[in-house]
Amino acid sequence: MANRRPRSITDRTQVHARRLREDFTLAEQKIWAHLRRKHVVGLKFRRQQPIGPYIVDFFCPAAGLIIEVDGDTHADKEQHDAARTRWLEGEGYRVIRFVNSEVHRHLNLVLERISEECMRHAEGDGEEEYPSP
Repeated sequence: MANRRPRSITDRTQVHARRLREDFTLAEQKIWAHLRRKHVVGLKFRRQQPIGPYIVDFFCPAAGLIIEVDGDTHADKEQHDAARTRWLEGEGYRVIRFVNSEVHRHLNLVLERISEECMRHAEGDGEEEYPSP
């Protein structure tokens, strides 16, 4: 039973997530190069993780942190992104967003912000349980 995914993650979502893992942006590649090696506070991150009806760019289960990297395609989707963020936060996750240009110009600051968000969880009581995607 431990290998079963939640009902809200459909086979279609799973297939789409796999496709996104194969075709990710340069900004996502830059961040992933650091996250995948646990360079950020030694925590494990997942890439293109299905959570409920959504697929998030990066997810740290230990910190309940979702990182979204928005490109030009998100410029006209502000309402959709806001609704998505509200849903994810309503499920108990924390969401931070960066735009591609931030990642390209200020990668160190982006990674520092991610570290700070992860440390904010570590400074808490550590007892908080985050929902499994």
